[in-house]
Amino acid sequence: MHPLDWKSFFAGAAAGIVGGYCLSKKLNETMPLSGEEVLANVKRAFKKEGKIDGSWLQMKPEDYKKYAIKTKVYRGGISTRQDGERQQYEFIADAYTGSVLDINPI
Repeated sequence: MHPLDWKSFFAGAAAGIVGGYCLSKKLNETMPLSGEEVLANVKRAFKKEGKIDGSWLQMKPEDYKKYAIKTKVYRGGISTRQDGERQQYEFIADAYTGSVLDINPI
């Protein structure tokens, strides 16, 4: 092979790797997280405040719109013990980022 052919080969390979990485990143942004991942994140946050007695999550994301924001969300709930008293909450978490969008005591 001619030396310039190797340069072309490596340039093409590098472009392919960068393109593949960008495509992978974009696809991951458009794919919702699993319900298990989202619930684990919420539970980690609540464990900092006290003991968790139980939790639940609707495993199928649903459409959500609040003002101009449109996304898919998971709805769930969690029961905790704080100062010996049981507290229950419902939450809504973004299916793509896992961020909690709203929490309400029950």
